Amino acid sequence: MDELIDVLDAEGNYTGKSIMKSEAHRKGVFHPSIHVWLYTKNGEILIQQRATNKDTHPGLWDVSVAGHIGAGEDVTESAIREVQEEIGLEISSKDLLKIGVFKYSHQHHKDLLDCEFHHTFLCELKVPLATLEMQESEVADLSLISIDKLEKELESKIHSKKYVPYDMDYYNTVLNAIKQRL
Repeated sequence: MDELIDVLDAEGNYTGKSIMKSEAHRKGVFHPSIHVWLYTKNGEILIQQRATNKDTHPGLWDVSVAGHIGAGEDVTESAIREVQEEIGLEISSKDLLKIGVFKYSHQHHKDLLDCEFHHTFLCELKVPLATLEMQESEVADLSLISIDKLEKELESKIHSKKYVPYDMDYYNTVLNAIKQRL
């Protein structure tokens, strides 16, 4: 779905301009997004398999919830909205812990350069996996994986290919932040 998003400079500052998401991806324009990593108190992380029709990383396993921040939309409100839309879970701002903003750039093909700043949150998952409702246009599957297993798979040359290729520093920052909350 195309939407109007804010334009950021290469340091992540808002420029006061907006652009359609499709144009930002075509031109490699930086824009803000949210990542919400949901975890359980017993050390499992909710991961989502991206729908196969997605233009970026189709079919790969990814952060629990991710999405673009609409033009002029509050970052936290965007995170709450995306969690509701993608997995049918109602949360509030008090459920979210922001752990940072991370620069990301990935050339998918000649007409798609994704340049984002991920506003990244943690949120404890307090409901059973079976109660979550996947947004079919975004999510192919949901799974809980232990932190240890995820770390091993991300370090494996074979198993890591099934995950979105974020920088390992990003993954390690997220996993360490979750471990501190357990």
